[in-house]
Amino acid sequence: MHIVTDLDEEDILSKLDNYKWGYYCHFIDLGHAYSYLIDCRLNVFKDDSGKWAIVGERLGYNPRAGRIMLDIFYFGNCLINLESYNGQDTNYYSVYPIDMERFSDTGYVEVLTKDARFWDIRGNKVELSHQREDYVDAGIELKEYEPGEIRLEEAGRWLIIKHQDLLRATDQELYKSIPKSLKKILVLDEWYHRDYTEISRPVVSDEHLRATYELSKKMSRGAGYMNYEDFASLFRRQEQFNSDFNQDQWLNNRPSSYETWQLLAKVIVSGDPSVYQPSLKPNTHWKNWPESGSL
Repeated sequence: MHIVTDLDEEDILSKLDNYKWGYYCHFIDLGHAYSYLIDCRLNVFKDDSGKWAIVGERLGYNPRAGRIMLDIFYFGNCLINLESYNGQDTNYYSVYPIDMERFSDTGYVEVLTKDARFWDIRGNKVELSHQREDYVDAGIELKEYEPGEIRLEEAGRWLIIKHQDLLRATDQELYKSIPKSLKKILVLDEWYHRDYTEISRPVVSDEHLRATYELSKKMSRGAGYMNYEDFASLFRRQEQFNSDFNQDQWLNNRPSSYETWQLLAKVIVSGDPSVYQPSLKPNTHWKNWPESGSL
């Protein structure tokens, strides 16, 4: 990868805006519908040769995976050792700070079992709480679908307050896909954020669409199947919806469109973390992302 020694804010913002160089690349998705947000962090790196990186952390409970996962996202001009999937590079990977066996023993249908006492976090025996008052004091309003129950994401949200260092990424984990020459110049535990998501779908020709229709009709044995004109119209309307959605995301949510990432670009160019003086109120606390884990 070519490295530019003269850093430019526009180049940095362009890297962030165009993070999706492959199908399996993602921006930091705090509102991920399959994962309850617990915590997040941004780490900013640079060196004297013009290399830079921003490494994001998202800690969440994914009920489908049955685990609390720490997803680590990479953006920059010097990324190395990236994970790959289906032959394509990805810009993130996941680590699991909580021992899986212990975690599985303490949860049932997304709820902390009554006899759960500890989680093993990075080799440390960490005590859990079943006291409603502990959660209330920490600002965590329990959902309590059943009286007295504590959900696993709620337990995680309580523990992150008490054991931040155990549940956040280690330097070894952060440096997995960036050069060791980079120095950490800024860490943010809160910031103003907008999820930036694009719908990726291949361009489908009329010929391909017709072939897809014929195959689908054949597999359904044609009984009561819609005609081709209706099928094509429905598909093209969905295509237009996706296009409109992506355009709205680009105009309103891409990193260069708002203050947070503009300031981070200035920090990287100057090397001065004091340049980061935001006017926008931070919104990265999990309370601001109620749609996370909603599916």
